[in-house]
Amino acid sequence: MRELNQRIRHLELPDRMKHLPINDQGFPIPFFVPYIDRKPEFRGFDGEKMVICVRHKRCWLCGEPLGKFMVFVIGPMCAVNRVSAEPPSHRDCALYAVQACPFLTQPKMRRNEKDMPEHLEPAGIMLLRNPGVTMMWTTLHYSIFKDGRGGALFNVGDPVRVEFFAEGREATHDEIMASIDSGLPSLRKIAEREGPDAVAELTKQYDKAMELVPA
Repeated sequence: MRELNQRIRHLELPDRMKHLPINDQGFPIPFFVPYIDRKPEFRGFDGEKMVICVRHKRCWLCGEPLGKFMVFVIGPMCAVNRVSAEPPSHRDCALYAVQACPFLTQPKMRRNEKDMPEHLEPAGIMLLRNPGVTMMWTTLHYSIFKDGRGGALFNVGDPVRVEFFAEGREATHDEIMASIDSGLPSLRKIAEREGPDAVAELTKQYDKAMELVPA
């Protein structure tokens, strides 16, 4: 096995993730990552592995069986609409991801969409931004629904625990609010296109999400 990247070497790799291969840059390759020309494509996900994770209740990150508690790794806007494009993971796998993943720990990093294969893009309407803050949304249940384009999305269910992270550490209140305030206009535009009822529902969802933000 290759050595882990120096930047994340101090982090404790969960036992469940120790079987994962390491890429050329020294980062573990999560279970969901597809391979293109024998190289891991971190920007997308393997559709067959998603089916495995959902049907057999397995962790999105390590591929091992999930337990009672399931954790969605989502952005703050997902706390408003309670929708995720990815299935849940173990808490220890999710915690490692929010501390080790370059995209999740570096707010200025942007997704590289160049030459992105269409079949690897997530379902739903994706906000093409780095939110700067990542949530670990722990729940006991979730449901699946169609996005209208043949893809599957996840209603993350009511949380039993919510944790906010920024730059691999616990996020501050100001960082959380800055991330939410910067992303809300995009959701509002989508709601406005759907009509007054959608705008009213968004307002209700926003107020409910605010109850989760720590003082």
